[in-house]
Amino acid sequence: MDRMSKHGSKIAKVVMQPGMDLFCRVGSMIAYEGLIDFNAQPPQLGRMAASWATGEGVPLMTATGQGLLYLADYGKEVIVLQMSNEALSVNGKNILAFDAHLQWNIEKVRGVSMLSGMGMFNVVLRGSGWVALTSKGNPVMLDTREAPTFVDTDALVAFTEGLRVEPRRTARLGGLIGRGSGEAFQLGFSGQGFVVVQPSEDERPTFSVRG
Repeated sequence: MDRMSKHGSKIAKVVMQPGMDLFCRVGSMIAYEGLIDFNAQPPQLGRMAASWATGEGVPLMTATGQGLLYLADYGKEVIVLQMSNEALSVNGKNILAFDAHLQWNIEKVRGVSMLSGMGMFNVVLRGSGWVALTSKGNPVMLDTREAPTFVDTDALVAFTEGLRVEPRRTARLGGLIGRGSGEAFQLGFSGQGFVVVQPSEDERPTFSVRG
């Protein structure tokens, strides 16, 4: 049985074993079978300071023990990924759970300026292990090897760390580009990797640091 899997489309099922601790979003546990404990796991002081500065902090708790753990986040769709010695840059709001042995930090998205009104910071996960993300609606995974890929920043869930990232300015056309405000910027991705996009945009002011 895989460490992580989907139970339906909106629940992550995690096989818990001694020595295989899990970080999961505070309040995401909906049920468990077996002997599993939960403890507050505040980030290290450096990461806490970064979360205050960027707004990208993730409220986490640690799950330990043996059994089956079920996680969800207000009925959002669940995405389960297995990382193999790689890195993933994720919007903090879309993190549901990840193996505690993975390295993680809050980092600036290279090539993106705050003046564009985009999210400058993401949570970057590195190593080999399992990750569960959430999406507001059924997500799409885009292969950036096929063609340059452009994404509405407010719909971005995650992308392969190491892709070339650059903002693209478009003519402001009212509500024709993106939704509501008529975004003048998108993020362009190219290289070997993928981008995960959700069909519902984050609700946030246009010129704010994403969190």
